[in-house]
Amino acid sequence: MKTTAIILMAALTLGGCGNRLGGAGAGAGTGGYDPYGTGAGAGGYVPGGPGDPTSVAYFQQSIGDRVLFAVDQSTLTPEGQTVLAGQAQWLNANPGYTALIEGHADEQGTREYNLALGGRRANAARDYLISQGVDATRLRTISYGKERPLQICSTEACYSQNRRAVTVLAAGAGV
Repeated sequence: MKTTAIILMAALTLGGCGNRLGGAGAGAGTGGYDPYGTGAGAGGYVPGGPGDPTSVAYFQQSIGDRVLFAVDQSTLTPEGQTVLAGQAQWLNANPGYTALIEGHADEQGTREYNLALGGRRANAARDYLISQGVDATRLRTISYGKERPLQICSTEACYSQNRRAVTVLAAGAGV
């Protein structure tokens, strides 16, 4: 089972890299292979692509893979609850996926404080997903504190992007 999951993830990774680098992915260009006859090269449905409601790309782009937090807070905002409700619905409809919820903080404060805050943020997101019916055994949390910023600068615009919880999907039964 793990071997199958690893092979699937490798194939998805390689397929995605080709498209980002301008390579010919499934259905790309005029001569791409299109087993469903959808004209995917012209913006149609591609299995595993952003238009496939069971794909990781769809989850990230259409549902949203992150929620943001206020300064020194781990309480979910109404917007965050809306995103997590969508994530829960998607996860409940796609039981073949598990999720790692990453907690992050901005660069203000000590490393220890931000690791604890990131943990509280990840747990808040996890608890909300569980309250929406997602099986707790499919969810795991980790805190990165301020160690993995999206933006690096000393302004509120950057800080606000770094105060987040990110849901990272994985195919398979265990996280």
